[in-house]
This record gives sequence, structure tokens and C-alpha cells, in this order.
Amino acid sequence: MSGRQTVQSRLGSLYREVAKFGAVGGAGVLVNVGVFNLVRHSTGLQTVRASIIATAVSILFNYVGFRYFTYRDRDRSSRSKELGLFLGFSAIGLVIENAVLYVATYGFGWDSQLQSNFFKFAGIGVATLFRFWSYRTWVFKALPARELAEQAESILAEADADPDAAPHSRAAQ
Repeated sequence: MSGRQTVQSRLGSLYREVAKFGAVGGAGVLVNVGVFNLVRHSTGLQTVRASIIATAVSILFNYVGFRYFTYRDRDRSSRSKELGLFLGFSAIGLVIENAVLYVATYGFGWDSQLQSNFFKFAGIGVATLFRFWSYRTWVFKALPARELAEQAESILAEADADPDAAPHSRAAQ
């Protein structure tokens, strides 16, 4: 593969990853803002407390989406480590997201429904940049090429060993 094809392939892969991350993240934003408004107006909790609850709910929603949709092809060797890292980086994102809302609400006194939703959304945007970088770099790491090749070879070997289980294997051809 030429250098140009390699770059195009990597850019295409990154584009698909960003699109999947955006789809899950967009749904997570809807969950986050929806829960925020529901909790804030139905319970009477303070703005930032309602936001923290909403962010926690969206973190759980997003983990499922990222693990089983966006990064389903990534390394799965250590789920407990992955979950720990995800929750750790998500907690940092929670602080970033809610710091923006906190400063707007308590620093500037901007606490109307419109202002709270605007700054909630702004905080989500800032935290999303951090989350995208940290999740792809530390949490859902790509498998090294050698491990991918070994996985493919083991799948082919299993298919060759049991031709009834895999009718499209090389042994069945």
C-alpha cells in the first residue's frame, strides 16, 4: 500500500470513529440534558447538583454505546481495567463539564432555565474534546497489528478445524 493510500485509509478510519463517537455522544447529550431538566424541575435540586446526577446517568449510557458500538473492535482483554479507566476519565469530564456550569451559575448568577441549559451544553462540549482524546488513547485502545493478525489466524484455524461450524471457511471451499 502506498503512503497516500495509507493516509487515506487512516483518515477514513478516523472519520468513521469520529462519526460513531458523535452518534453515541449525541444520544448521550440528549440523555444528559433531558435528565438534567427533569431532575432540576421535578425535584427542586440546585442546578449543579441536578447536572451532576444527569452527567452520571449519561456516563453509564455512553459506556454501553462506546463499548458495544463505537469501539467494539478494540482490545477487550481487561474489562475491569477498561471500566476503571472509563469511569476515571469520565469523572474528570464530569468536573470539566460542571465547572463551566458552576462558574456561570454561582460566579455570574446566570441561573435561568435558558442560561443553565446553554452553559450545561457548553460544558458538555468542552468535556467532549477531553473525553474523545482520553477514551481513544487510554480506555478503548486499538489492538496492535500483530495481535490482530494472531486473532485472525486463530479464527481461521478454528474454522479449518470444524468445517461444519463455519460453512464459509477455507476448508469448506
